[in-house]
Amino acid sequence: MKYACFLVNLLLLMGTSLAALAAPSAAPVASAAPLEQAPSMDGDVLNDAAWRKVQAITGFWQIQPNDGQAASQRTEVFIGYTEQMLYVGVICYDKDPSQIIVTDSRRDSSLDETDSFQFILDGFNDRQNGLIFGTNPAGLEYDAQVTKEGTSSFGFGGGEFNLNWDTSWQVETSITAEGWQAEFAIPFKSLRYGGGKDQTWGINFQRNIRRNNEISFWAPLGRQYNINRVSDAGTITDLQPPHQKSLKLTPYGVAKRNEGNTIANGTDYETGFDLKYSLTPSLTLDVTYNTDFAQVESDQFQVNLDRFSLFLPEQRPFFLENAGQFSVGISRQAELFFSRRIGIGPNGAQLPIDGGVRLTGKVGAKTNVGLLHMRSEAVRGIAPENDYSVARVSYELGNRSSIGGIIVNRQGDGSIVGDKDDDYNRTYGIDGQWGIGESALLSGFVARTDTPGLSGRDHAFRVRSDYNTDTWSTQASYSQVGENFNPEVGFVSRTGYKQLALFALKRIRPDDLWGLHELRPHVAYRGFWNFDGLWETGFLHVDNHWEWESGFEIHSGMNFLHESVDTPFEVVSGVTVPAGNYNDHEVALVLQTDQSAPLNFRIDGKFGGLFGGDRTQLIPTVGYRIGERFTSELSWIHNDVDLHEAGDFRVGVGRLRLTYSFSPKISLQALVQYNERDDLLSTNLRFAWLTSADTGLYVVYNEVDNDGLGIDRKEFIIKFSHILDLM
Repeated sequence: MKYACFLVNLLLLMGTSLAALAAPSAAPVASAAPLEQAPSMDGDVLNDAAWRKVQAITGFWQIQPNDGQAASQRTEVFIGYTEQMLYVGVICYDKDPSQIIVTDSRRDSSLDETDSFQFILDGFNDRQNGLIFGTNPAGLEYDAQVTKEGTSSFGFGGGEFNLNWDTSWQVETSITAEGWQAEFAIPFKSLRYGGGKDQTWGINFQRNIRRNNEISFWAPLGRQYNINRVSDAGTITDLQPPHQKSLKLTPYGVAKRNEGNTIANGTDYETGFDLKYSLTPSLTLDVTYNTDFAQVESDQFQVNLDRFSLFLPEQRPFFLENAGQFSVGISRQAELFFSRRIGIGPNGAQLPIDGGVRLTGKVGAKTNVGLLHMRSEAVRGIAPENDYSVARVSYELGNRSSIGGIIVNRQGDGSIVGDKDDDYNRTYGIDGQWGIGESALLSGFVARTDTPGLSGRDHAFRVRSDYNTDTWSTQASYSQVGENFNPEVGFVSRTGYKQLALFALKRIRPDDLWGLHELRPHVAYRGFWNFDGLWETGFLHVDNHWEWESGFEIHSGMNFLHESVDTPFEVVSGVTVPAGNYNDHEVALVLQTDQSAPLNFRIDGKFGGLFGGDRTQLIPTVGYRIGERFTSELSWIHNDVDLHEAGDFRVGVGRLRLTYSFSPKISLQALVQYNERDDLLSTNLRFAWLTSADTGLYVVYNEVDNDGLGIDRKEFIIKFSHILDLM
């Protein structure tokens, strides 16, 4: 019976799915209208005279639950503009407004588990990149940046889909007897677009009706895609945005009080600023001085049960904007540039950053540029003064294709190694992708590093193929990372390997089977070999996701594991994994209830072997909300491991997140974490009163406590920033 999951999933993967009804194949076209007067911005589109002469855009098509069929509820969208502002009005008609679901109102909260509306703007009409704006009936502000259709998720800044990108705009909503409505006001200076008086942009609209899990688009998409699929978006014509320059200054002041064994105890006051200058509507210069990230949430605790580096994502705002432009490498495995190397020292200690400059955007219609230079201060005994420089250029070709290059440089002052001439590190890379037809994509990169004292096998490369249709998704890749590949301003989880990775997934939507919406049987394999041919790591995953129309899900899988350990390593304090070859297997199960419900639950479990022993892993997560104002989530990561002769241990990490939103711009959030093995307690409290984008008033309290390890740190911060629109 232990292989039952394996056999069921394999049979499903080999089965045949039912064909979906076909929506119109041609991408739709609509026109924007100049407005005689600006809308009143009260969320009432129906009764606003400004919209009466604007032609409504209608005709939405589902990708779920009924792929290819017309949306169950009518949606009308209106596009208008004045000399300085782009306006979007939407009426989401609903036959029963009492059934509208709203789960959150915080900025950039997920739009998946709520009734929502969003749209993507491709201001260059390059069919690869775009900006997303969205909201829900509570007036949530949601914006994101998409690069290369969001095909990869790199760690520094969210990568090619960047939810942490923020800009200045406004939205107002209302719930009425007809359904719910929204009015968006987006300054043209907050957008990026090409030149010319009369412009054509790519655009698509998405509406979610959460109570029946309905997702529909104006420009029809395959079920395998989401709104990031700019190449299949519709078109908006007759836009006349201004050819203008923009200058915004964001000064800040911060007061900090530190106590305990920190780098700097006592009270400190600092000021600094960020400056944003749009050289053209498509090219932006950012300048930061005395950069501070006091408002950023604490890193989440993680559990590491192998011998390779853990990955912690970037969260600091300055590095998040246009982050996808610098994404080269293998996500979370071998990234050529990883901005957490700037201003963050060992054990997550923050190092002072003097400032920096960044130039990003387009030169001409198809050339993307990204230039970054930062300087961090020296901290005695921890880090030298460092200058960091990144230069990135890519050229876009047709059909999702592009080619580019990147150079990353770190130059230290020599205070740690003793010789400035040897205190440097450089990384060079070339990357590209080639779209084949509508469904296939070939991509790859090649890179090397230059580090004093290291030579030979300082290379890395990968070639990858993707094939994605409405029924099948497949991937295959081969990569190498040499023993001396050392991107000090990047991220590498392990070195000295050759890797083969394979993946195949099938989507099956039965007509009528136990209320199921979709079955997703899939198989994945990752294998690592060293350069002597030793098979170091193998991971075979065979699984099926059972998704019901109600939102309930079960994942039923099997994992087959292989590890060759040539050097004993300490997996936790006091427990060492001996050298040897280990072949294990485990059952992997997930159970998840409807995540839009006020009370929801998820449990992840793994039961089987680890390094020749036994492991039981359970991760229960409970979410509870009251309307859209109060949300909470409590989770516990439990690992019970018995390595027989090597020893046994338990590792547990608890996490409690509480949020109360007084309004979409005012919120109070708490993140409390506990590491059971180290008896380490961390508390992060944040009060935010936003005025525009991510600026405003922040009051933050941080505390880390562990008597046994001698850790006792307390920090109280007040920070205020404000955008001054100078041009």
